[in-house]
Amino acid sequence: MKRMFHLLGPGVFAASLLAAGAIAGCALHVGIYDEEHRDYHRWDDREDRAYREYLAERHEEYREFSKRSHDEQRDYWNWRHNHPDAGNH
Repeated sequence: MKRMFHLLGPGVFAASLLAAGAIAGCALHVGIYDEEHRDYHRWDDREDRAYREYLAERHEEYREFSKRSHDEQRDYWNWRHNHPDAGNH
């Protein structure tokens, strides 16, 4: 019996590390809900490039999206839905 626990221990430890890694990996993806269009957008490098393209078109300086007002965020999502290929360059 002692030998079984001795062999089982490393397997349980490895499984817990894999589970923790999977959970942490999921936490790195940021999803933002667009109320007006009723969809989610994954905020990744592509979305960040699109957001910067949007700001450049408007001659605005970069400001973190989450710190923008609700109206400013809505304006961005309206622009984004009209520019589905933005952020691909």
